[in-house]
Amino acid sequence: MAYIERSISSYVQKAQQNFKAVLITGARQTGKSTLLKQLFPERKYVTFDDPFIEDQAVRNGNMFMTLNQPPVTFDEVQRVPNLFRYIKIECDARDQYGLYCLSGSQPFRLMQSVSESLSGRVSIVELSGLSLREIMGDSFTDPFLPTMDYVARRQKTAKKPDQIWRIIHRGSYPELYRNPDLDWQQFYAGYIKTYLERDVRELSAVQDLDVFRRFMVAVAARTGQMVNYSNIADEIGRDASTVRNWMSVLEASGIIYLLEPYTPSVLKRAIKTPKVYLRDTGLACYLTRWLTPETLAYGAMAGNMFETFVISEILKSYSNQGIDYRYLVSYYRGRDKKKILKDGEEKEVEGEIDFIIEENGILHPIEIKKNTSETAYAASTFQVLDKVKEKKRGMGAVISMCPAPGVLRENILELPVWYI
Repeated sequence: MAYIERSISSYVQKAQQNFKAVLITGARQTGKSTLLKQLFPERKYVTFDDPFIEDQAVRNGNMFMTLNQPPVTFDEVQRVPNLFRYIKIECDARDQYGLYCLSGSQPFRLMQSVSESLSGRVSIVELSGLSLREIMGDSFTDPFLPTMDYVARRQKTAKKPDQIWRIIHRGSYPELYRNPDLDWQQFYAGYIKTYLERDVRELSAVQDLDVFRRFMVAVAARTGQMVNYSNIADEIGRDASTVRNWMSVLEASGIIYLLEPYTPSVLKRAIKTPKVYLRDTGLACYLTRWLTPETLAYGAMAGNMFETFVISEILKSYSNQGIDYRYLVSYYRGRDKKKILKDGEEKEVEGEIDFIIEENGILHPIEIKKNTSETAYAASTFQVLDKVKEKKRGMGAVISMCPAPGVLRENILELPVWYI
């Protein structure tokens, strides 16, 4: 099975030349181990998935480090948090860079250990599932931004996928593309079983995994929506406090992303509730029982799944360049009503901007629509950002299924999803 080239590779290679340790984090099955083996095949590779090796490292960390001198790769390192102090000692005692490559699938636990022991000595890299660029074999690496300069660069390599809904439905885990014959349902059934029995048990004192599974289904059914803890609690028969704790487990293990609202003081009617997105649309489809690309494309959740896919792709374009996007992106929803025409009827809805990217004090608003064409009215809420005097509203975009880039208005582009 062929290796799929990862966009983040060049950043990881640069990081190990400038830091004594590099830590690759991310959800299970995103390809962390494969990436490190591919980039640094000459290094000794040690995985703490092996119970014997884990026991050796836990019982006698000093001896273990003596037997495993750098340069070395330690995989699933969150299993041996005691080892971080020994790694710190080794980093401080040596002048070379690139001593340790570390990886692990529990970012929350890893961050605790890293902040305590390896601050200033380690470069932290987030590896997501495959991006559409990687699936299409596209070498373009610039982070997405809805500007004319970006579009001019992007169009040189952008490739239209034959069946975008098949990609959205299949998801982004590398193994599903390295092995096209791998059964989709079988893969995700095994993924959830492993996730529940290992990560969930280790990260939280969850006693009833069946209820937690129902909780995951409830969250997946709400991808692209504002979080309502009480509503989920009522559905699964638990209290809102438990739901909040379990939501943090999903976030800590890379299953979901919580998009924070844009709430400057001048926008007094802005809603302050985050929106939840599953990181992988394939997992979202499996949990909500959309079993084929065709039923998904024409189903009730098509809009939310398309939005989830688009936002995930944008975030990957930043994380694959080592950029921490958490303080760059947001969404807006306000209580001021606007009128729209839906299903032949005029309705009042709250004004919303699906996604906002901030760069150098400029706000770039983005609307996401699964249709093949849109009008400038889809971006009518963008002007609310003009009230934020300390920022400037830059060019925005409507991302859709349109066949080619276009201009809806002087400062509003319409872009195909494959231009991300």
